Amino acid sequence: MSKNIRLTIIPVMLCFFAMGFVDLVGIASNYVKEDLALNDSTANIFPSLVFFWFLIFSVPTGMLMNKIGRKNTVLLSLIVTLASLLLPLFGETFTIMLISFSLLGIGNALMQTSLNPLVSEVIGGSNLASTLTFGQFVKAIASFMAPYIAMWGAMATIPSFGLGWRVLFPIYMFIGVLASLLLSITPIKEEKINGKASTFSECLKLLGKPIVLLSFLGIICHVGIDVGTNTTAPKILMERLGMTLNDAAFATSLYFIFRTIGCLTGSYFLRVIKSKTFFLISIAMMALSMIGMFIGDSKIELYVAIALVGYGNSNVFSIIFSQALLSVPNKKNEVSGLMIMGLFGGTIFPLLMGFASDAIGQVGAVAIMAIGVIYLFTYIKNVKQ
Repeated sequence: MSKNIRLTIIPVMLCFFAMGFVDLVGIASNYVKEDLALNDSTANIFPSLVFFWFLIFSVPTGMLMNKIGRKNTVLLSLIVTLASLLLPLFGETFTIMLISFSLLGIGNALMQTSLNPLVSEVIGGSNLASTLTFGQFVKAIASFMAPYIAMWGAMATIPSFGLGWRVLFPIYMFIGVLASLLLSITPIKEEKINGKASTFSECLKLLGKPIVLLSFLGIICHVGIDVGTNTTAPKILMERLGMTLNDAAFATSLYFIFRTIGCLTGSYFLRVIKSKTFFLISIAMMALSMIGMFIGDSKIELYVAIALVGYGNSNVFSIIFSQALLSVPNKKNEVSGLMIMGLFGGTIFPLLMGFASDAIGQVGAVAIMAIGVIYLFTYIKNVKQ
């Protein structure tokens, strides 16, 4: 890698770190629930709201990139994200947090759609896949650090300036400002984009193809389980073991640690064993995890269950996404937009899990995630080498 490329990749990797800010919603919603005395159904509106915006903004972002370019679209996503991190500094009312999480979701929808294509402008050929994998690793650092920073702020083990757990927001905002400044002054030559961007109608028509529809539903289940575990894991520890929220926050970090390990090792395993075999192993791990979270009543059982779903769910998106792209090679843009829209699963699952947990406890939330795992088992037959 040349010196110029190395200098260019630094701000891009900082943007991947900023992409991971979206995962703070899991631990943040638990603290908001506790501070505002909300029930699960109401508290789960926050993670649901974040991922709702993927349904609205994924395809329009593709159209926007054609007009202003990929780098400018990433910069716009950072500006929206910074606004979302600024608002909680002024208070923790229900309205402020709703607006903050909405902006966080909009900014992340813009970033998820535009950042990966921007990487292809900097790194090409055989190095692209490994660079994107490293980007996911950097993103995961932000994900599993968020619960620790919030916990340290809540326990006053770091200077929190009266913000408590909300000190997480200015810390991440500082990194977001740094990423924005570095990216703005970094010259990136973009390839001219020809043709028109995908429209909603062009994307929706592809749902008529069975493999595209099944893949779209698979993405919904994958993201639903991801956000659901992120949000629910601490609640399970609190309910079963009587932990405080500060102690239970480690569950979220544990999930992201094993998801990170899964991303790094999965890129190797997918080169040496068949995709279908690795997908089956991954879903089997997730099924064991659901059993563990459903009946586990000790710390070690629950930690193992959380680690299993973290590792098992880490490569599901990439396998399903690639299968969908290969199924309609002449409509890759439309299929990509549709799969990103599938991140809307992060809205559906937490809402259903909130209602279920209010009704029968956290086993209800686990049962909703288990439905997603069962669907992923049915998808295995569609995975081709």
